[in-house]
Amino acid sequence: MATLALSIWLLCRELHALSIEDLRQSLSAIKPHAWAASVGAAFAAYAFLAAYDHLGLRHLGKRIDPVFVTICAAATYAFSHTIGASIFSGAVLRYRAYTSKGLNGTDVAALVGFCTFSFVLGVAIVLGVIFIADPFIIDRFVDVFPLDISSAPGRILVGSAAIYLICSLLPFRGVRLGSFTFAYPSFTTALLQIVVAAAELVCAAMVLYFALPAAGNPGLMTVTGVFVLSFCAAMISHSPGGLGVLELLVLTGLPEMAMPDVLAALLVFRLFYFIFPLIAITVFEIRRQEPRSHRT
Repeated sequence: MATLALSIWLLCRELHALSIEDLRQSLSAIKPHAWAASVGAAFAAYAFLAAYDHLGLRHLGKRIDPVFVTICAAATYAFSHTIGASIFSGAVLRYRAYTSKGLNGTDVAALVGFCTFSFVLGVAIVLGVIFIADPFIIDRFVDVFPLDISSAPGRILVGSAAIYLICSLLPFRGVRLGSFTFAYPSFTTALLQIVVAAAELVCAAMVLYFALPAAGNPGLMTVTGVFVLSFCAAMISHSPGGLGVLELLVLTGLPEMAMPDVLAALLVFRLFYFIFPLIAITVFEIRRQEPRSHRT
């Protein structure tokens, strides 16, 4: 709560000169094709998010109806993104859903760990590549992250992911926890983990990127870097939906763009990445429960 209150206070201080009319004009300036592109990017992002669960269950050797898995994954991320504390809230939702299909608590814990580590791999690859291509991107957050870095962290991040991939070719037996053994992923699974996670992050960033105007736009790579850094910080803050934290950091990271335009793009991002998926899943669940209530 303290993080949420502080971030909102800082954000309000940044936006004190912004008027509702400025924001309305920025939203109305977004072209129809940009709205469509943002919607498409959001759909793609959720498709890749669902692939986390599909990959994890395949690695664990569990067969569950693919449609059920896709809906469960979409619901998990829609709710956990909005509620905050995504690892814990996601674990609770997955436990409730997958135990109804025969998985036990250990299986669900392994699946949550697999999905969480997949996300970490995606962050490592995306930020690693961006730090190598533009090692000074962190300077955009100089007031928030007072760090002086070069391309070395990028090489370390990419190298770490590469080592993880190479290790999948070695005959590791896996990690044993009590009576449960978590096997090291195969090369194909490890490669798909990295590709899917990186693609999801880029698609999520594209929801924001397409909603930004061309004037002053620093390009997809910079926007992706700013977004991923901001999104990770928002997740770590455990603020519900990263509220305030995400907005403050993205505004800080894109100083060359007009504040109303960035805020309008952030509203579009929240609409398609947080709000609409949550509404869609909620409506689906209500309609799915209706036939049961009619039968009782």
